[in-house]
Amino acid sequence: MTQLQTEQVWQALQDVPDPEIPVVSIVDMGMVRGVEVDGAKVSVTFTPTFSGCPALHVIRQSIEDAVRGLGVADVEVVSTLTPPWTTDAILPDARERLRQYGIAPPAPAGEGLITLESEPTRCPRCGSFDVTLTASFGSTLCKRLYVCGSCKEPFEEFKSV
Repeated sequence: MTQLQTEQVWQALQDVPDPEIPVVSIVDMGMVRGVEVDGAKVSVTFTPTFSGCPALHVIRQSIEDAVRGLGVADVEVVSTLTPPWTTDAILPDARERLRQYGIAPPAPAGEGLITLESEPTRCPRCGSFDVTLTASFGSTLCKRLYVCGSCKEPFEEFKSV
């Protein structure tokens, strides 16, 4: 058997969907921080999008299953909160898939700068800025719930962190 390459593991992880948003993978969301292949052992380090994420065990198991699917028996999955995940880790094409799915993606903060003024929220369906925050928490703690004044549709937005 040939030596497993790091790129093969990354590709397998690209197929692991975010358990709460199936149109993006854990790689698209920037959760996978590192992959190490050491002979027959593979170690994957990831950071959840939210420290209290209720899907943490699902993500961990999905990573392990994806790597085992490559024929690896010795898999280590390490979760870390340092450095913390931020919305800047979301890949640009994943932001568009989130929008198409009906979730307003956060705008990139840009160069790690933290500002007190946030980017205005835009409806992912019609593009209007005429939106009203209706709940600080959406279907998960990492999202907010809005309603659009133009198309009248409700939608969620990822909280910028």
